Amino acid sequence: MSADPVRLGFVCVQNAGRSQMSAAFAEREVDRRDLSNVEIITGGTHPVDHVHEEVVESMAELDIDIGDRVPREVSTEELDACDVVATMGCSTLELDADVDVRDWALDDPDGKDPEGVRAIRSEIEANVSALFDELFGEEH
Repeated sequence: MSADPVRLGFVCVQNAGRSQMSAAFAEREVDRRDLSNVEIITGGTHPVDHVHEEVVESMAELDIDIGDRVPREVSTEELDACDVVATMGCSTLELDADVDVRDWALDDPDGKDPEGVRAIRSEIEANVSALFDELFGEEH
């Protein structure tokens, strides 16, 4: 792999649920796999004021603290600089032709009961793990 960082973007509309969980799982994969050249970008096209409480609570069940994260707007320029951008099923992004865009078509956890949020969380965790396996090889 080259010295250039691999940039991974995780995007949804509000940047308050799915994309925040995705970024947190990606950061965990970076640590687990000891990857020093991976950059994680997350944001929303219309961010809200705070991460959804049910999402914070669900991630805390796995000892992942995202309670201090603040949704942010992500620019097209940031995303065009990514190697892979995962959208959560709610995006109409049109990015540079060199960007590998994956739409994960996930349900929105906002307002869901704990079981519903856990199901979405599990799907995101599996998607992120599979993406890292694809890009960096199977974790052993």
